[in-house]
Amino acid sequence: MKRTMMSLIGVSVALAAVTGVAAVATPGGGADDAPRGGNRLPVQRSALLCPAPTSSEVGETAYTAFAPQGAAAGADGKKGTAQLLPAGTVKDAGGTDGGKGKDKGKGKKGAKGGAADSAAGQAVPPRDTKPVVPLRQAGRPVTTTTDSADAPALVGTADGTLAPGWTVQQTTSVAAGAGRGLLGLGCTAPDTTFWFPGVSTATDRQDYVHLTNPDSTPAVVDLELRGKDGALAGSAGEDISVPPHTTVPVLLSTLTDTPATNATLHVVAREGRVGAAVQANDSKLGSDWLPPAADPSPSVVLPGVPKDATSVRLVALAPGESDADLKVQLATPTGMITPAGVETLHLKSGMTTAVDLKDLTKGEAGSLVLTPSDSGSKVPVAAALRVTRGKGAKQEMAFIPATRPVEKRATAVDNRGKDATLSLVAPEKGKDAKVKVTASAGSGGGTPVTKTYTVKGGTSLDAVPPRPTGLKGSYALTVEPESGSGPVYASRMLARPQGGVPAFTVQPMPDDRGSVLVPTAGQDLSVLTD
Repeated sequence: MKRTMMSLIGVSVALAAVTGVAAVATPGGGADDAPRGGNRLPVQRSALLCPAPTSSEVGETAYTAFAPQGAAAGADGKKGTAQLLPAGTVKDAGGTDGGKGKDKGKGKKGAKGGAADSAAGQAVPPRDTKPVVPLRQAGRPVTTTTDSADAPALVGTADGTLAPGWTVQQTTSVAAGAGRGLLGLGCTAPDTTFWFPGVSTATDRQDYVHLTNPDSTPAVVDLELRGKDGALAGSAGEDISVPPHTTVPVLLSTLTDTPATNATLHVVAREGRVGAAVQANDSKLGSDWLPPAADPSPSVVLPGVPKDATSVRLVALAPGESDADLKVQLATPTGMITPAGVETLHLKSGMTTAVDLKDLTKGEAGSLVLTPSDSGSKVPVAAALRVTRGKGAKQEMAFIPATRPVEKRATAVDNRGKDATLSLVAPEKGKDAKVKVTASAGSGGGTPVTKTYTVKGGTSLDAVPPRPTGLKGSYALTVEPESGSGPVYASRMLARPQGGVPAFTVQPMPDDRGSVLVPTAGQDLSVLTD
């Protein structure tokens, strides 16, 4: 009897607790409301990581930060903060520029890391801890520059009203030397896995992957390189320890005994999380950042091939256990076309395939669209383009990885004057995309301007974007699809010639994921039954 009474009391307490929580959690209704969908709410915290920009003595880097106006409406009115802080650097690490590749980038097995005993080398704290581009208000970018050859990597967070859509770009101009050119990168959010089709370990390239740990605990990272025949021989990229709040640059050619002109890098954080980006230096084509590609997917879109591209190289990989057969199409302003001689592409499982598309655009800007040859295929692929402008000794390269669609909003910053070109593509025939593009106030002054573009389904659109009235400084471009719009993908190109070299860089504009869908809570007494 006593045991039965205690059980009844326990059930009664549980019922009261569940009913109470349901009543409090049900938005705008009573305790009897059933769960229905959810609400989309602004994120409350964002993190971004910027790699060390350049070691050149003749380089200058601009950092620009921005948060869209009104992006955090409904975020409880909390005043936001957003800033980046210098990160430490691992010196004399095997496989990095300090270690000259002696240890091929491999750390101790199962290393837990730490500032003093890091398996990758000694972690040196930053010389300066002053915040970089702190942001105090939404709607207006802030910018700063440095010409330091040892400018550190940056680790940053934003919260409150500045967290949704917080965007930071680093743009580096190198006037001369092997790394000359314009290098642009939208600073990346930390994650546990990244794909980089288009890297190289050939003698004419020096590609470094920069791994940055934003957290207070060590991260352990594996690097895997896949060439045309699969995993590259002699690969030694396991168990790389990245100490807290520190960056580790790894020279990819030190990870393998097999030079590969076209390869795919897979970065996996087995412990913790990191930010990752690849800096590619070509002895003839200059340098630029290769951002991570979108997560592998059966269909991929690579937006923004410039109209004056003199060569285009596609590098793709099917990372799973199945081969992939793809249709290759170029979305142009007038519709989809198939490149001559490259109608389809067969990707062998785990093997990197490279195809030279030469002067793909033939004077007309476009975006590459890869879709399964069999509409029912679900084999995921990762892909990126290496694009070249110019001829002879005056060539410059940039990269366009596959990118996520713009679902709610995307932003690109550090636009100045008329140096920017906005690329939009609606890859699905019959599904037009209508987008609102806003040019923010300038960092030094100006009034925002908004313009609406319609992209017909199955086509792409290249446009000189709107500029703020009375622009002073640099400004941000924000792309927002209108309700009912078809799928749309975007990128932004910056073109800043250097002494006859058509220096340029392309940044994909994926959705900023500035909001999340929060499920609606409701009463469910079935949790109390067996």
